[in-house]
Amino acid sequence: MVGMTSDSTIILSTLNARYMHSAFGLRYIYANLGELQQQTKLLEFTIQESPLNIVEQLLLHHPKIIGFSVYIWNVSEITKTVAMLKQIAPDVIIVLGGPEVSHSPDVPAVAELADYVISGAGEVSVKELCDELLTNNRPNEKFIEGKSLPLEQLVLPYEYYTDEDIKNRLIYVEASRGCPFKCEFCLSALDKTSTAFPLDNFLLEMDKLLQRGVRNFKFIDRTFNLKISTTVAILEFFLARMTDDLYLHFEVVPDNLPDKLKEVLQRFPAHSLQFEIGVQTFDPEIQNRISRKQNNEKSKANIVWLRQNTGAHLHTDLIFGLPGDNLENFGHSFDQLIALNPQEIQLGILKRLRGAPLNRHNENYDLRFNPEAPYNILSTKDIDFSCMQRVNRFARFWDMIGNSGRFANSLPLILAEQPFDRFLLLSDSLYSLAGSTWKIALKRLFELIYSVLTTEFELSPEQVKQVLAVDYERAKIKGLPSYEQSSPLPKVMRTGTANKRQRLHS
Repeated sequence: MVGMTSDSTIILSTLNARYMHSAFGLRYIYANLGELQQQTKLLEFTIQESPLNIVEQLLLHHPKIIGFSVYIWNVSEITKTVAMLKQIAPDVIIVLGGPEVSHSPDVPAVAELADYVISGAGEVSVKELCDELLTNNRPNEKFIEGKSLPLEQLVLPYEYYTDEDIKNRLIYVEASRGCPFKCEFCLSALDKTSTAFPLDNFLLEMDKLLQRGVRNFKFIDRTFNLKISTTVAILEFFLARMTDDLYLHFEVVPDNLPDKLKEVLQRFPAHSLQFEIGVQTFDPEIQNRISRKQNNEKSKANIVWLRQNTGAHLHTDLIFGLPGDNLENFGHSFDQLIALNPQEIQLGILKRLRGAPLNRHNENYDLRFNPEAPYNILSTKDIDFSCMQRVNRFARFWDMIGNSGRFANSLPLILAEQPFDRFLLLSDSLYSLAGSTWKIALKRLFELIYSVLTTEFELSPEQVKQVLAVDYERAKIKGLPSYEQSSPLPKVMRTGTANKRQRLHS
């Protein structure tokens, strides 16, 4: 909570996905409010909280203006909150901003409930709007296009991370804004270019955060390794201040790893870096269709180099459901990425982002999205709904088994020479046995995997027990699994199993 008084004329608010997240954009707006800071509070909630309780907390401060930052992950909950505010306190002026409401006329229902909607950058426009509203000079236009300032003119927000934030929340930072690439599934495709903040001032702010005890920095730059000289300067800054508990997260372009950058990366201690690497697809035709420029061979070589020569954690991304994608194409990308051995593969399902250029393909490729947030794709010309559901389950089980690290010893046996085919069979069979992808206790998961590997995969019970035993012991689960006891588990139901073994190639 930022602010000095009990009552506040203005409240800046949002609903974070989790308590550990922090509203970075709202801190930027607060930092640039000037004299209005004295009558403003920043209040953060989570999407797990009751809208009724959120409304009560907001109205305790008797605000005249409440601004909400709206994203794909909180639009449903903010809609309920704003609707309730309009019933209880209709005189309170509601201002919305954020990517979910920035692409009129393609806006969600909550925009109808609001008094004003600011699209794009808010650091200048929120202050200007509040100044007008507080002098009873209400603008006639509901939708206001945000104004951008040169980055060197922005007041940086880092001092407005509280001690509680530093202790309990992720600390987001950015050394640059924008992205020069035009990947159509991403809103950054609308950016003209990438622009860096003045480096000296940025590093001064990072030093202040370090002195305050921040040890986990999450850079939100879309292309951290775009300008290598700046990238190296920032890395050298942190290397000079390295501690055992310092951890840095960056999103990097996979095909840009020159020798100068490699040399610096090799000097970081193990487990101090995490790289988010958006591969998305290795299919050249799909890449071209969505305006994604990616040298696949360079990307593969760089991922292998990072894995072999640094102690960085590699979080890689694939997207299923892109226009022209199908199960076979996606399987090929998955198999190629598995061969590079990153620690984590995030399997994302395509989502419709308002304003994203990808929407131009909706008709030609029959892209059908969930009408409710998060607007995940339901089917395409090449992927029917049933297949989409299979991959959704695949992604969930992959998080539980492949990404969790709990099955490091067993995973090579599960994947063998055909990783995607075999894990799809495992996923289908686990769902047949469990009837769900949620609320499966870890002990039960071991038992289910044993059952599938010995029946559907037709592996010897002794071989399966041997590889699972190492992971089971490491997991420190109380008691023995049922396959180590006398009574065996029932086999997977055979109905439809032959169909499940077949890849959907159409």
